[in-house]
Amino acid sequence: MSATPQDVLDFWLNAGPKNWFAKSDDFDADINSAFGQTLEDAIAGKCDNWAETPDGTLALIILLDQFSRNLFRDDARAFAQDKKSVNILHAAIASGDDLKIREDLAAFFYMPLMHSENLSDQELCIEQMTRLNLEGNVKFAIIHRDIIRDFGRFPHRNAVLDRKTTPEEQIFLDKGGFSG
Repeated sequence: MSATPQDVLDFWLNAGPKNWFAKSDDFDADINSAFGQTLEDAIAGKCDNWAETPDGTLALIILLDQFSRNLFRDDARAFAQDKKSVNILHAAIASGDDLKIREDLAAFFYMPLMHSENLSDQELCIEQMTRLNLEGNVKFAIIHRDIIRDFGRFPHRNAVLDRKTTPEEQIFLDKGGFSG
């Protein structure tokens, strides 16, 4: 049986920062065990009704934007839901639901903008993270925006997305790049 939006939010909140941004096979396995089927359901559009409430929208974004990155590491499927996540977020902003989101997970509401390869989404991400006074997130949002401004895409995704790397991108990657 699929999980509920509250299940997703409780799990993510309880996981905390020590798990959110670290690579861990154990954590990924926990996500897969608890939410693998729910993610598949969300990908298939079976959870689209979650976006009818602010918390449901946040849970759907976490599923599509975060859990997909955990469960499909080093696979193009990690990025396959980015456009859907951004579209859900833009609809929530248009309806004002983004102003009703819970503060403890607010950064994740706007994370699809940071993951977008669209410069206007990147600018909006900086604006929203600044509005929320999320200084650490603003720093990373600026880094992400600058990469998109410079290259029009995230070069570290090229291999997994089967894209040809330009000479300029290769120089960036050879210098360490940013793979956040």
